[in-house]
Amino acid sequence: MTGPQGGTFAEVDDSVEPTDGTNVTIIQYNDIQTAMSDNESVGRLVGAINDRRAASDGPAFVVGGGDEVSPSSLSAVSEWRVPVEVLNVMDPDAEVIGNHDLDYGFEAVSNFSEQSEFPWLLANVRAEDGGNVPGTQNYTTVERGGVKIGILGLVDDAIKGKTAVDFEENGYEVTDWSKAGRQVATTLREEENVDVVVALTHTGVPESKEIANNTENIDVIVTGDDEILYEPQVTSGTVIVEAGGVASHIGEVNLSVTEGGVGFNSGRLYSLESGQWSTNETADSIVQEGRSEDLSQVAGETTEPLDSRFSSNYADDTGWGRIIGDAFLAETGADVAMTNAGGIRGDFVIDEGEITYDDVYTSLPFGNTLVTKEMTGRQIVEYLSMTATPPDANFGAQAELQVSGITYELVDRPNAEQRATDVYIQGEPIEMDETYEVTVNSYMAGGEYLSQFETVDRTLKLYGTATVEYIEQQGTVTPPAEDRIRRATRSVGAGEISLGNETATLEYEVPDAVESINDSSFVLMNETSARLGVDQAELSGNTLTLTVDRSALVSLSQASDTVQFYGTYDDSEVDSVRNGYEQSRLNGQAMVSEATLLEAELSAARNEIDELRSELSDREEEISELESQLGTREQRISELESQLESANSSSEDSSDGSGPGFTSVVAAVALVAFAFVARRRA
Repeated sequence: MTGPQGGTFAEVDDSVEPTDGTNVTIIQYNDIQTAMSDNESVGRLVGAINDRRAASDGPAFVVGGGDEVSPSSLSAVSEWRVPVEVLNVMDPDAEVIGNHDLDYGFEAVSNFSEQSEFPWLLANVRAEDGGNVPGTQNYTTVERGGVKIGILGLVDDAIKGKTAVDFEENGYEVTDWSKAGRQVATTLREEENVDVVVALTHTGVPESKEIANNTENIDVIVTGDDEILYEPQVTSGTVIVEAGGVASHIGEVNLSVTEGGVGFNSGRLYSLESGQWSTNETADSIVQEGRSEDLSQVAGETTEPLDSRFSSNYADDTGWGRIIGDAFLAETGADVAMTNAGGIRGDFVIDEGEITYDDVYTSLPFGNTLVTKEMTGRQIVEYLSMTATPPDANFGAQAELQVSGITYELVDRPNAEQRATDVYIQGEPIEMDETYEVTVNSYMAGGEYLSQFETVDRTLKLYGTATVEYIEQQGTVTPPAEDRIRRATRSVGAGEISLGNETATLEYEVPDAVESINDSSFVLMNETSARLGVDQAELSGNTLTLTVDRSALVSLSQASDTVQFYGTYDDSEVDSVRNGYEQSRLNGQAMVSEATLLEAELSAARNEIDELRSELSDREEEISELESQLGTREQRISELESQLESANSSSEDSSDGSGPGFTSVVAAVALVAFAFVARRRA
């Protein structure tokens, strides 16, 4: 049996041929989330589902994988109302509760369930009395075209950490999903006499495979939560499918249903961003009306694009994340601000130019407010480390935070003792026993770790609203040119720094695992992210040599508490297990110490003295030579004077007084004049 990309699919039931029985189509969607505020995306999603319904040659059933009513930019003004109106137009046969469907609390579930024209399913979250979350049920059955299907809903224990509601405080327990799935599926088979069992699992694909491996009687699993594209494939006799998220795709599973069993005919994912799809005008209009004029209001402008994509904000700090963090600090005046990357949504880029309310609330759609906690430096470092993921995790090394008022290094190495190092708060080294005020969003504040610390301030202002108001106050925002979260795979410590007249040379011994370097990637930074480019980087054996401008390095060091270098390289040990970033990153101390500066000054002074001594020696030789010439001239003058005196005596004796003539006296005078001129010239 051939799959949509040429692969061979196993059958759900080997005894059922694709041509047997009734063809049943399961159409699925999941994790609409932020797309719920995009009228075009929603109109196209509903239209595409109707297109596939119409194309089916047998009974078709539509089901959702959860996370539909939240979050979106409409959350701040509509909560669940607009999403439920859209879903009613879509007319699914059932939905499962996802973690974001609890964004408004447990009580809201019964409210939106009452307004929904379809059931919300949740079989393994139980109240203290054993009952369901109000507004949900374990399963539903739907009969169409002579085929009866049973649909059940499951979540995993991770839901407790993915929503702001406190399960224990509200008296709810998440039970084992495999056990609950097995029990409900058996009930559907034996008591409800369904032909097909479909499980809606807001767990993600890996957990759905576990459910398939540990349960019987489930034919199809429609999953959500991890928002990946997973074309229909069979695991342990169960077809699993997931259609990404944000209304980008829908999934389709085609089954052969007979009295003897269920067979898997075919399945595929449809991209809604390509091909010709209908648009449901009713769904489109509902969203347009819900957005109203408020969300089209301009908050301000940005001089650069602002990145709200998942891949960027989970992995590293971004310009948009820095602005959000700065908005938190502007609102509360705390020392540090942190917000989880999962609270930044939309998976889009705000273009350079105008920033609308819709942009901000699409990116920050949850009902989270700002909470300020009191934490010690040691607790901050521990939290930074526990939130970071290693390079061999599913998505590679990720900080999973956006921050303000703080800079630190994320150690990008497997089995690192501590993932966050070199932490600075407001430009000063963190004091482990010092107490700091840390602003986070209310979702984070309610988490297992942060909830234990004292709350010193709480505001009812939404984190999206705090950001909108900050942008309005600024008028025009430019993302801070800082590297607040710095990835470092290996640190080589302090090297040997020598200062020349114009350049500085830095030498480091690097581990054997450093195979080669990307010489153009090396840069020096201080704790405030001031940068200095490296003129030349060379790796010879285990010696790394960096050459930089001397005066610039000295200036950077004099204005800083620390200067470090960073550069990418190939690591023979780490790169083989790395996910995410392609190259490792090397780090080392590059601060010119006071001792080095004094040594350089002392060396320069000594060189200057040596030059002066050399010049003095040259002058002394010149003076000695001049003195010798002077002695020679003086001796000659003495001889000439003696000759003159002798000549005068002789002249007096021989002169006849007849005229001046050329006498010996005249000759003597001429010689004296010549000697005098020669001495002057010397």
